[in-house]
Amino acid sequence: MSACAVLSYVSIVFLKIVPFQRIKSRSQFLRISTLSLVFCGSVVGGNISLRYLPVSFNQAVGATTPFFTAVFAYMITMKREAWLTYGCLVPVVAGVVIASGGEPNFHLYGFIMCIGATAARAFKSVLQGVLLSSEGEKLNSMNLLLYMSPIAVLVLMPAAIIMEPNVIDVTVTLATEHRYLGLLILVNSAMAYGANLLNFLVTKHTSALTLQVLGNAKGAVAVVISILLFRNPVTFTGIAGYTLTVMGVVAYGEAKRRHK
Repeated sequence: MSACAVLSYVSIVFLKIVPFQRIKSRSQFLRISTLSLVFCGSVVGGNISLRYLPVSFNQAVGATTPFFTAVFAYMITMKREAWLTYGCLVPVVAGVVIASGGEPNFHLYGFIMCIGATAARAFKSVLQGVLLSSEGEKLNSMNLLLYMSPIAVLVLMPAAIIMEPNVIDVTVTLATEHRYLGLLILVNSAMAYGANLLNFLVTKHTSALTLQVLGNAKGAVAVVISILLFRNPVTFTGIAGYTLTVMGVVAYGEAKRRHK
């Protein structure tokens, strides 16, 4: 988040990639603050769930994000998709249910945290869509990231210190033992900036629901990499569930294309 704030500031003020936009009203500031808080909740919940669930199962549960996004989009913006589009979400969710039943490393607390993070991620997508696209808000992606990131830092820093009292000592020790750790963190932060910026751009030019459905394609890749890299056990039921989820993603893309 610190990297997102710094890189956004440099891109806007010094490189002048996009014009600088000021916050127009208190309500807009409150929405940006809410977006930051929800973002922090989704990231922290996702990280906690990874302590109890393998990456493959975490990504499978995250595949239900389009379902939550469709619900929140209707509740907040009253925007309704075509029924065929909603129908294509059924295999996406059903695939996760099947995969959950066949997951050998299921953990209830980790599953609850993962579902909470998934719902928060969906709500964040809808809210950022409002801030990026509505006539009253209309912030561009870099400016939204510029305003959102410092608020997230102010939330995450004390939370990290309270929840992990020895975090600074551990980080210093790890940096001493592993000389490339600092470089890896910097690279990871720069990649996070690029990922968040692209996330906002996709939301602005498509929709929050499309963003999350596309994210499921990423999830399928992460499942394969997780199984190959971490040797996570996988069952036939799990593979069937993941396959059904991917088929749902493909069907959603075709439904959106036909609707247009």
